[in-house]
Amino acid sequence: MTAVAFPSTSESRTPQQVWRRVRGVLCAVLVLVVGGVALAAVRSGGQHGRLDPRSADPQGSRAVAELLDERGVSVDVATTLEEAAGAAGPDTTLLVTAPNLLTTGQQRRLRTATADSAGRTVLIAPDGPTAARLAPGARPEARGPVTARAPGCSLPAARAAGSAELGGIHYGTDSPDATSCYPDDGLAPMLVLPGRGAGDTVLLGSSDLLHNDRLDQQGNASLGMQLLGSRPHLVWYLPSLDDPSAAGGPGGQDGIGGEGAGGASGFLGLIPQGWLWATLQLAFAAVLAAVWRARRFGPLVTERLPVAIRASESTEGRARLYRKADARDRAAATLRSATRTRISPLVGVSTRDADSPAVLLPAVAARIGDPCRDPGALLFGPAPADDAALVLLTDQLDALEREVRTS
Repeated sequence: MTAVAFPSTSESRTPQQVWRRVRGVLCAVLVLVVGGVALAAVRSGGQHGRLDPRSADPQGSRAVAELLDERGVSVDVATTLEEAAGAAGPDTTLLVTAPNLLTTGQQRRLRTATADSAGRTVLIAPDGPTAARLAPGARPEARGPVTARAPGCSLPAARAAGSAELGGIHYGTDSPDATSCYPDDGLAPMLVLPGRGAGDTVLLGSSDLLHNDRLDQQGNASLGMQLLGSRPHLVWYLPSLDDPSAAGGPGGQDGIGGEGAGGASGFLGLIPQGWLWATLQLAFAAVLAAVWRARRFGPLVTERLPVAIRASESTEGRARLYRKADARDRAAATLRSATRTRISPLVGVSTRDADSPAVLLPAVAARIGDPCRDPGALLFGPAPADDAALVLLTDQLDALEREVRTS
């Protein structure tokens, strides 16, 4: 056997065959990309997102904003801490839709701006560290489902609204002046902490009552309008990752992933809605594709080959596999085994004993008649160290077989 460059065989795929094989997948990917771009373009027109007063989505809050506007409450949207803190005042209600998204430094600056403003601050689902900074005295204790609950408190807004859909985070407090509404086992999904002067801070465990698709349920509309419309001016603060104060200023270097950012709550808030359902759909599609392309289980069946494959082509294919895997040991073992099988009948040894050095080697040595030669290194020796040694071994095995046949 000599080292030669292997020519292309019938197993090599042409560019046309490759294209026919992958064009279906490429077309599917192209359709998905085009569909995603089109959907993003459609959704970008006039729709902003969850709890956005400009959004008409089911989880937007355009309905309550328009109701407040009809009652004479001006609604302004703020996307930076500078705008939100600058608007705080006795005639202003500041709604913070995602307080957990703020860094530690931003939360401290916001608390400083609202503590002495004598206005109202409404916080949506602040977690432990966030509540400690923005609403001292309140602490999250548990979570519960969003469901219709009775007021259970003396707050005028809650008593006027009656039953409303609240839940999510339930808060506890040691402050004797705090008002806990819509309680559940002593904890409240709505907590009102009095501030200095006429100001106060309202904690809501969930934002559902402000959503467009929930506003007409129970007393959600009444409660939402009274909480957000107690002052003539409402600042709807939508924290943004583009806010320059998130990267600079006091505590700004804490970053979005740390304690000041609310941890996992802030990160999950950035994931588009429906991601879980989309993931399940993709997983189901992957399972279907695997079942479609997988081998069918069952007993093996024989079938006639459509073409006759030459022995030389099979040998060439196997040699190419050995060469690609750098398996000189396997190639040498195969060559030696084939040589032993062919010469064993010539020296009077059965093929069952062809792999036994104690039986085969004495017979081969007696046949070649040269006591100085040791056929054991050729027939049972170690694997060659490189390709040149493998080629040399092949030549030596051929020479040994010819000698046994002619002697």
